Amino acid sequence: MNTEFPGTGLDRDLALSRVGGDAELLQEIAGLFIEDYPHVLTELRAAAARGDPRGVERAAHGLKGSVANFGARAAVDAAFELEQMGRASDLTRADEAIEALARALDALHPELKAL
Repeated sequence: MNTEFPGTGLDRDLALSRVGGDAELLQEIAGLFIEDYPHVLTELRAAAARGDPRGVERAAHGLKGSVANFGARAAVDAAFELEQMGRASDLTRADEAIEALARALDALHPELKAL
């Protein structure tokens, strides 16, 4: 478990339960997520930069759903915060929230790779 976000990294038992105990499937899903999340972060940054609250909301919502499968609380919470910012059309703290999300995902990354 990572130390920057104690108690919020990969919850292996939860993640396995979400795939019916299939460790190979979990590895495959984790690999796809590792490939995809940097693109979603890029989308989030671009949406925030162009002042597109709906784009922020959509990207954050999708990412939140994906990362919830791994029980990664810090990343889920950060994505939820961004989703709420988008829904409220208030992106004043979006850059800060995106960086918090990026840090949480970066902390989760090695745990997912190790599956």
